[in-house]
Amino acid sequence: MIKTNRVILLLTMLLLLLPVFLISNYGQRTVLPMEEFIKRRAALADQVKEGLIVLFANADNSPGLRFRQDNDFYYFTGIEDKNAILAILPATRQAVLFLPHQTRKEAAYEGKNLLDEPNAKEKTGLTDIVGLDFFNEALARWLGNEKNQRTIYVRLSAPDTVENNRGDTLIMHARRCRNPYNDQIMLDHYRVQKLKEQYPAFTFKDITPIIDSLRVIKSPAEIEILRRNGKISAEAVKQAMRVSGPGVYEYELEAEALHVITKNGARGTAFPTIVGSGPNSCIMHYADNNRAINPNEVVLMDFGADLDYYCMDITRTWPASGKFTPEQREIYQTVLEVQKACIAAYRPGVTEEDVRKYAAETMKKKNLDPRGLKGGIHHYLDMCTHGVGPRDVPLKEGMVFTIEPALYFPEKNFGVRIEDTVLITKNGCEVLTKDAPKEIAEIETLVKEK
Repeated sequence: MIKTNRVILLLTMLLLLLPVFLISNYGQRTVLPMEEFIKRRAALADQVKEGLIVLFANADNSPGLRFRQDNDFYYFTGIEDKNAILAILPATRQAVLFLPHQTRKEAAYEGKNLLDEPNAKEKTGLTDIVGLDFFNEALARWLGNEKNQRTIYVRLSAPDTVENNRGDTLIMHARRCRNPYNDQIMLDHYRVQKLKEQYPAFTFKDITPIIDSLRVIKSPAEIEILRRNGKISAEAVKQAMRVSGPGVYEYELEAEALHVITKNGARGTAFPTIVGSGPNSCIMHYADNNRAINPNEVVLMDFGADLDYYCMDITRTWPASGKFTPEQREIYQTVLEVQKACIAAYRPGVTEEDVRKYAAETMKKKNLDPRGLKGGIHHYLDMCTHGVGPRDVPLKEGMVFTIEPALYFPEKNFGVRIEDTVLITKNGCEVLTKDAPKEIAEIETLVKEK
């Protein structure tokens, strides 16, 4: 009898620890090799060919958050030092990093930057690493050389962040400027203004379209990070499903998901986590996450990790009590069928209109009412959740997009959204977030009736 109890106790402990084993099974963090950044700088130089390229690093932390480097600067350097400037001479492929000299106190508080690191040039593949105080003189020497084209390529467009693409950033800035006491120009524009004051005879061109054309197609090394992120983000949502139920607070589900991704090396989330129960499931960007979940409601969770500077975006909707009501089930199945049709249509050469037509034909063949859902291509995803790239272009191998059809019924206090992140492959697409269940039977088995 004692032995039997011990066996039962052991099995119970193993079942309780199973989620921990699952979330620990993704190996170590993937770090891009130096060669990746060297290739990127070479590809940028090949497209520009002339003049001088100048990129700025972020100057400081966002309040209360870890430092995250400017996406464009990091894409070509892999360097997280603050307040730096990168200058690239396309004609010679020279790449010089300018860094501020640190005081002893700065170095003690934040660690030394690459200026004080032995073999820093070899480590980064850069031509040189010098003090920031030499930047203006270096520009004067380069640009004063008659052999060099008098063109400076800088970011004239808006920057992107971990959450917002360049267009989003412009919108957020415009909203901020509604208040006349907040209407200062963007930091990027101020930098360009300063350069123009210093070198008024030179031509300034926007480097952003060229950068975006490079970032939009993912390399094999980037794809490996995205695949891993898809796995840990999916497991995070699964863990939230496991612990959800009536009486549980939305923020408790967020906490469970955060534990999974941070345990697996993510620096944090790719955007503010959305856990909307009941009426909150109808608010597309709800992020308060402070409500207790009631019986027979749905929970809509939109979540993604920021792993090694690459984002993920996944949404699942499930019944808090473990079983969809007949109405919830019917709506959920409609959204799921539209999403599946979009995934089936994603392949190189396809346009947004092609995807919409395929989704409509699929729903018609199945005699399903799409309730206004048209399908389509949603947003790019890369170092930014709403990734950079041109809109309304045919899909290409190596692009990464989300698919997220949704239906909302505020008058009934429930909404359904199902979102996956997919990689466009040679003959179709790969669903990077496939490990999070979305079939009704799978969801109800995982959540279990409460």
